[in-house]
Amino acid sequence: MEEDVDHRVPVLIVGGSLVGLCTSLFLGRHGIRHMLVEKHSGTSKHPRGRGINVRTMEVFRVAGVEEAIRQAASVLADNHGILQGGSLTGDDQEWLFKEIDAGGAIARFSPSTWCLCSQNDIEPVLMAVTPTLGADLRFSTELLSFEQDDTGVTALVKNRETGEHSRVRADYLVAADGPRSPVREQLRIGQSGPGDLFHNVSITFRSRGLAEIVGDRRFIVCYLTKPGADGALLPVDNEEKWVFHAPWHPDEGETLEEFTDQRCADHIRRAIGAPDLDVEITGKAQWHAAERVARHYAVGRVFLVGDSAHEMSPTGAFGSNTGIQDAHNLAWKLAAVLEGAAHPRLLMTYEAERLPVARATSERASARSAEHSHPGYAPALGAAPGAAPGAAPGAAGGRPGGVLSVAMGYRYTAGAVVGGDTEQPVVPEQMRLAGDPGSRAPHMWLRRAGERISTLDLYERSFVLLSAEGTRWGRAARRAAARLDMRLEAYEVGTGPDAGLLPEEDGGDWAEVHGTTPEGAILVRPDGFVAWRSPKGEADPEPVLYEVLSALLGRTGE
Repeated sequence: MEEDVDHRVPVLIVGGSLVGLCTSLFLGRHGIRHMLVEKHSGTSKHPRGRGINVRTMEVFRVAGVEEAIRQAASVLADNHGILQGGSLTGDDQEWLFKEIDAGGAIARFSPSTWCLCSQNDIEPVLMAVTPTLGADLRFSTELLSFEQDDTGVTALVKNRETGEHSRVRADYLVAADGPRSPVREQLRIGQSGPGDLFHNVSITFRSRGLAEIVGDRRFIVCYLTKPGADGALLPVDNEEKWVFHAPWHPDEGETLEEFTDQRCADHIRRAIGAPDLDVEITGKAQWHAAERVARHYAVGRVFLVGDSAHEMSPTGAFGSNTGIQDAHNLAWKLAAVLEGAAHPRLLMTYEAERLPVARATSERASARSAEHSHPGYAPALGAAPGAAPGAAPGAAGGRPGGVLSVAMGYRYTAGAVVGGDTEQPVVPEQMRLAGDPGSRAPHMWLRRAGERISTLDLYERSFVLLSAEGTRWGRAARRAAARLDMRLEAYEVGTGPDAGLLPEEDGGDWAEVHGTTPEGAILVRPDGFVAWRSPKGEADPEPVLYEVLSALLGRTGE
């Protein structure tokens, strides 16, 4: 369909906040040209969305930005744990947990670890990288409308500085336009879930005296529970910049205008328990905690990611991480289709995989708010049955639905997976990353050409097949991939001269770690999730692999 348009791009991203910029990063890493439009003039100036979980840091590691993000987050590198008390000056504080990885469990599962980096710090890092990867970033540019047909999407956008209107033609549109998503509304996609949970006003302020009161208590957040002065205190630099989340009750007629600088300063002093504390209010922003999940993640050629697809209680920092992982899941599939390797049917697996994850994660986020008695949260609105107040976060081998299991142990029981166990829950009761189809591939340390890498470093731009040195799998995989004209890397693991990957001596047997045998093989998707696994050898593995790859790419029957 020929149209008179101003710009043609394979993908148009609507929304340039954290998830939109991550979508741009991941598409760029796959070599997909795209345009991003954002109605605001720049990135976030307000510190929010700070917790980056282990799985997201793994994604950033492979995308080449992990170290830059850690550098941007260095001022809070020593902050751990959640503190709770009536005030900061009384004797009733207790640590809900003091270390996020006190037992060192994360190192068994991942080459990365969690990071505390505010959105206003991480977004400039992404902004510096994505234009070098073929991104056309257009801030102060608003989506006015869009229409889609069988071959693409035509969008009308407006430059808010000049008033100029432009028509953009894209093969696909990705909506990262927030919880009130105009794109989702135009698509008439409804939402499920309890809805609003609580409302806060996020107040930024300066105080030199507060650092002395806090002392050496390097917390991520402190929940202050004094009646009439409750809220959450978050450090920005541990010295003079801070954030305070004060409960707001619009359902009772309370307006934002009532949160004057004086009222905010007085509330902060009462909450901390220091009536003479120096407090200079520097900014305010409303935010709403909610549990909602879109009933569909796509209509035709338009896809939802991040807050446009789901809203979650902030406790546990699940929301932004889930959104980033939405983008990571969608990006490789868009790339495969746009490059001609996959049938567009592959894109249907985006909703099949990510929607159940969002539902399970949003429920866990609300339960965690109840466990931590988050200020302003009413457990009756969304807490899980039996939630224990004050419970510490789960880790590997911990209680069902522990934080680590939710963050990186979730699995895709349906979608672009062959041989997955559809009877398994999306979030397992115990942490398990053992090569099961649909789960994140296991981490183990290897040597490749003398360089120490994690198996996870292998997975980004192509499918990867791992097999033992001397088997027929590698050559067969390359032949099958060539027939399908798709990207695939095949590595032989062993200690001999023909092995491309050498396991470290104390890293365990690679086949056992991946749940297969020395005669078998494992196939991993570009996003690091196991696509298929075989525990046995094949006299002629090429037909088997051709059939598996065809099914994964939606090309069965070709």
